[in-house]
Amino acid sequence: MSIEVKNEFGKIDISSEVITQVVGEAAIECYGIVGMASRHQIRDGLTDILRRENFARGVLVRNIGDDTHIDMYVIIGYGVKISEVAYQVQSKVKYTLQKTIGMNVKSVNIFVQGVRVTNL
Repeated sequence: MSIEVKNEFGKIDISSEVITQVVGEAAIECYGIVGMASRHQIRDGLTDILRRENFARGVLVRNIGDDTHIDMYVIIGYGVKISEVAYQVQSKVKYTLQKTIGMNVKSVNIFVQGVRVTNL
């Protein structure tokens, strides 16, 4: 699946794998995020943190009409305020996609799949 972006120079088709990689990289840079999680933990049997090459399992890109929606499945660090971390991830993902790809995102939905204690 690809997403079509139109600008004053023409039309660009961007693969959803590229978008998931950009979104995953932006998310793990945020404070409080331990890593990405699989959106189908029971089916995949994955309770571990996904590596960079598997970000597509933790990010879902949907197009509804002209709107783009992103669902992210993350693991949060213990002791941080979940609502603040989610807000920061939403802001960072929207900003990164706008600056790198030129894509406006209607919504970024954060699904917390777990909480982990990190080594301080």
